[in-house]
Amino acid sequence: EVQLVESGGGLVQAGGSLRLSCVASGFTFDDYAIAWFRQAPGKQREGVSCIKSSSGGTHYRDSVKGRFTISSDIAKNTAYLQMNSLKPEDTAVYSCAVGRSGQCSAYGGYYYAMDYWGKGTLVTVSS
Repeated sequence: EVQLVESGGGLVQAGGSLRLSCVASGFTFDDYAIAWFRQAPGKQREGVSCIKSSSGGTHYRDSVKGRFTISSDIAKNTAYLQMNSLKPEDTAVYSCAVGRSGQCSAYGGYYYAMDYWGKGTLVTVSS
């Protein structure tokens, strides 16, 4: 059974940092794309960042460039999202997802072709 479990969310003050983790089981990351999404209250889910495990190529939405860093550890079957200089507008439920195609397929602020999803972890940034 494929499972993705996120952790690392919490309450942080503006300017602070958090590192989210996404642990996968039931498959290996080797050729997958791994993406982080977020959904704020009353808003649509949006893509935050994506990494292609095979090449290490990454993609970020403009609003997090220079502040967030995505990475993956294939040996641990874990993906990470390091979030620095957090802002109140970063408050959301963050979820990870993986795509068997290995491509991020970024378009319009979203990453398509994701096949499996985690349940998410809440990040709250206070001003």
